[in-house]
Amino acid sequence: MHFKNYNPGVSFFILISFFILLFAACKKENDTPAFETGTLTDMDGNVYQTVKIGTKWWMAENLKVKRYNNGDSIFYSMQNQPDSVWANLTAGSYCYSDEKYGFLYNYYSVSDSRKIAPAGWHIPSDEEWKELEIFLGMSVEDAGKINWRGSDQGNKLKATGGNTTYWATSSDIYTIFGTNESGFNAIGGACRMFDGQWGDLTHTGFWWTSSLTENEAWYRGLDYNKTTVFRYFGLKNYGFSIRCVKD
Repeated sequence: MHFKNYNPGVSFFILISFFILLFAACKKENDTPAFETGTLTDMDGNVYQTVKIGTKWWMAENLKVKRYNNGDSIFYSMQNQPDSVWANLTAGSYCYSDEKYGFLYNYYSVSDSRKIAPAGWHIPSDEEWKELEIFLGMSVEDAGKINWRGSDQGNKLKATGGNTTYWATSSDIYTIFGTNESGFNAIGGACRMFDGQWGDLTHTGFWWTSSLTENEAWYRGLDYNKTTVFRYFGLKNYGFSIRCVKD
């Protein structure tokens, strides 16, 4: 077959241009979104990354402070202590199984008048968590429900997929993976149960709110094998992670 005026140089140029455009499109799709970010320093000198999500500034790392804002130490429940020590606490305490995930705090530390959040920041309320979820696309109706809610907001909150340091690999890697579209950078720091038992790192993450329902506190949870966000309330001697919001 003969093509009139066929020019191999032009064809090669067109082919190269196509691959350049394709590469640029893929790169744009996979690039980490640009966030408005900053830093925050706590009482102990720990420096945290922060991110603006909607109209609010959030910590982009889990809290790991050991003192209240007046300088008093928060009781440390060591990992090798009997589980009953944690289970019977009625005052603020923290624990951790691996410091890179931040610390786990009971609710008594959240509600302590000496304040655990860095100056100028506070523990987010249940309503502030809802505001975050709605900004990420959750419906107002879903935000007010309990248990697993929403669609892909869990993915948007989690640290970028593929980093198994902070999340276990899902059974459905095509739809359940962290995209971190929010900049929140949630990690699977697990929890400590009310009876002192430890959860499995990288499988779940839980965060306190400051809000109470009767004598229990609202919290949020994420799971390595779910795209949605868990909302429920629990006993004050659970051990959960903490993210703070700017005043």
